[in-house]
Amino acid sequence: MKKMTFREVIAAAMSEEMRKDKTIYLMGEEVAEYNGAYKASKGMLKEFGSKRIIDTPISELGFSGIGIGSALNGCRPIIEYMTFNFSLVAMDQIINNAAKIRQMSGGQWNIPIVLRGPTGFAGQLGATHSQSFESWYANCPGLKIVIPSNPYDAKGLLKSSIRDNDVVIFMESEQMYGDKMMIPIKEYTIPLGIANLKKKGNDLTIVSFGKIIKIALEVALELEKKNKNISIEIIDLRTIKPLDYNTIINSIKKTNKLLILEEAWPFASIASEITYVIQQEAFDYLDAPIKRITGQDTPAPYAKNLIEKWYPSKKDLIENIMNIISSQE
Repeated sequence: MKKMTFREVIAAAMSEEMRKDKTIYLMGEEVAEYNGAYKASKGMLKEFGSKRIIDTPISELGFSGIGIGSALNGCRPIIEYMTFNFSLVAMDQIINNAAKIRQMSGGQWNIPIVLRGPTGFAGQLGATHSQSFESWYANCPGLKIVIPSNPYDAKGLLKSSIRDNDVVIFMESEQMYGDKMMIPIKEYTIPLGIANLKKKGNDLTIVSFGKIIKIALEVALELEKKNKNISIEIIDLRTIKPLDYNTIINSIKKTNKLLILEEAWPFASIASEITYVIQQEAFDYLDAPIKRITGQDTPAPYAKNLIEKWYPSKKDLIENIMNIISSQE
């Protein structure tokens, strides 16, 4: 085991796969000479050279298209966006080309490409740098969406994403790049589409993903420490699409209550999709209405005091948990 940061495991996962497969390369803004905008490709230019670690102009539409074209011709590109806010510039390439070529070609071509970079709220960066687009991309058939919540998961999921023969949207977070964790030295992978039961409990199921799941874990432990009669189960989705509904349903059969926590906007969110499927497939197991906590339905503010009202808080989570549990007492 070795203690590694989130940014270090991202670089390690890419490097390990690139040593095995010469068709893999990394391309994006500042990934080479600068070692990555968040130092997530540190040392890779020195090891693999400028033909496989490629700095690009500020043109997401252009280098995304180059990556997709190279994937059609036998390469396995990793495309880094400085943030997924900037991936909107490449939306035509991602949605109208990468996601559809396999189906439109009758299976003659597949696109083994990973599109990765940070997503979501990352502090006082303003409205155009604080957005979560996982539900946008998950809405498009042909894309797989992965959002790890910790360094261990990030490495295993990224290696699986690179090996996958379809388009994978791999979303990270600026606020997690410094997170540290003990990582096995021995190689491992984590399959896509399998949620992680991070904590067992009996009274309530919390479903979440990405960095905000840390709030859920903190709150659950705090409440259980104060009240021994409270027992909360926490599920980390890991993969948004395909989404592991079975793990959620099996948990609800035990706890009979569900709360979904995510940082994105509420309308047409991942929570909306989960809520529909659960009421369709597991309604008879529910003892209380499904609750969700999301970001506010407004662009992200810059002012710190407004951010505290806009972003889901521990206080919001505690109040909702206690309301759900107490409603059945």
